[in-house]
Amino acid sequence: MVYRIVDPFNALRDFQQSLDSTRSSDGFGRGTAGSGAFPAVNIFSKGDDCVIVAELPGVNKSDIDINVRGNQIRISGKKDISYDDGVSVHRRERDSGNFDRTLTVPIDVQSDGVSAEYQDGVLAVYLPRAEADKPRSVTIN
Repeated sequence: MVYRIVDPFNALRDFQQSLDSTRSSDGFGRGTAGSGAFPAVNIFSKGDDCVIVAELPGVNKSDIDINVRGNQIRISGKKDISYDDGVSVHRRERDSGNFDRTLTVPIDVQSDGVSAEYQDGVLAVYLPRAEADKPRSVTIN
């Protein structure tokens, strides 16, 4: 009878190499990327510009921070859920606390032209494309 011993570290190393090769491939090149799972977002192009729509139910507008640098947008803040004194919680499925999400868009953003709207728990961030990033037409002499 032959016993085969499997080294778990080899399996982990192979898995890490697969992840590294996927990240270095062009698959994530000009797409969107993000860290963190909250808030849930949709990112789409509108002409030359981009728009981020984020779901932030239960978050106060004053508790949201938006920072822009190059083609990265950071949405951070906190979500508070409070209960009255003497209340007994039977089930708690709604999360609260700090959130921090960084997103990468496929354009360089004109940071001084960024605007945002927040209504009914939905945040819309409008990201105008930087002039230097816009394609130019060249006339042939």
